[in-house]
Amino acid sequence: MDKENVENKNTFQAIKNYSNIGFNKNNKNSFSKAVIIPFFSGIIGCSLVIGTCFGVPSIKEKLLGTSNSQPAGTLSTGTGSYVSLSEYSDTSVYAANKILPSIVGIEIEYSVNSIFSMFGNGGSSTAKASGSGIIISENGYILTNNHVVDSSQTNSFYELSSANKVTVSLYNSDKKYEGKIVGRDSQTDLAVIKIEAEGLTAAEFADSDTIKVGEFAMAVGNPLGLGSSTTTGIISALNRKITDSDGKSYTLIQTDAAINSGNSGGALVNSEGKVIGVNTMKVSSTGVEGMGFAIPINSTVDITDQLIQYKKVKRPYIGISGIDLDEQTAKSNNLVVGVYVKSIDDFSAAEKAGLKPGDVIVEADGKTIKTMDELNEIKNKHSIGDEIKIVVNRDGKKVDITITLGEQP
Repeated sequence: MDKENVENKNTFQAIKNYSNIGFNKNNKNSFSKAVIIPFFSGIIGCSLVIGTCFGVPSIKEKLLGTSNSQPAGTLSTGTGSYVSLSEYSDTSVYAANKILPSIVGIEIEYSVNSIFSMFGNGGSSTAKASGSGIIISENGYILTNNHVVDSSQTNSFYELSSANKVTVSLYNSDKKYEGKIVGRDSQTDLAVIKIEAEGLTAAEFADSDTIKVGEFAMAVGNPLGLGSSTTTGIISALNRKITDSDGKSYTLIQTDAAINSGNSGGALVNSEGKVIGVNTMKVSSTGVEGMGFAIPINSTVDITDQLIQYKKVKRPYIGISGIDLDEQTAKSNNLVVGVYVKSIDDFSAAEKAGLKPGDVIVEADGKTIKTMDELNEIKNKHSIGDEIKIVVNRDGKKVDITITLGEQP
């Protein structure tokens, strides 16, 4: 046998021996241990690893990209992206924690004299009213609404005395403070109260001229005497011209944050917990919801300073009572559109300047005038002692008059 045949024979014998090993009945258990069990164990292990990876959001996102499913606690924007609701909640929490220590509850006690004096205890009784206030200094000055502390409310059946007692409650404190009314201003519906306390948390003011429609707003106060209550919404509108039941006109911030009885004098704040307005009124009528109003905080600063310094607000003064003449009224009385001077106060700036009853004011500071509100708006931009130039129609002729503004009595 040659060398090549010996090698082929050896190779065949080796293959035969290997085949006998793989299929020999006595070696089946050895094959399971060596091949089958490790193979299936590997499959099971891979499945566990892949399942774990897909269960971890960060790994799943890297493997498959962003999912179309909506995570819990988020709000869809309709564009495939989501906004976390937790951010809105965090904003509310921050704003509330910032402003609440600066908000107080106010309770006013009055004596009431009624027409029923012939009955019972002579007709005299006690009435209480509640409201809110904003701490504006560490030593106890508090800003609120005039109507919270006003004692001039009367009608055919009763008359309120001046406030007998003012009680102030601080945030997270059972201690009550006796308050003193420093000054009131019915024209702006603002008032200042003082309590004897130190180290109070004064509210921080924002620039109310920069607020925008749609931004976050929170109303904070003492609704229904419950104390330290917050409601949230947005700025609904700016520079709303509102006339109250007494005929007074205001330029206010409108919000849909709930403002209820007792919220008056409290704060309207932005997302930073800074005051942008003083809550002052709401529209309360069938079919009306979410229409509250606040005095812009920028317009309160000068008033507050004057109430603290002078106990009143010093305003420029012309000294006339007037009637608005529209086109129809003017035409029917053979007059012109403008402000008809009905009467002039004695010793007033108007009298000294030569203004006369029957004159019709048609211009002030070069601007056309049609109403008393327009005239007062121009006047209030001046200071006491300033000169204001007006044009009147007198007997069909225009007359120029310069008025040196006095101080309103």
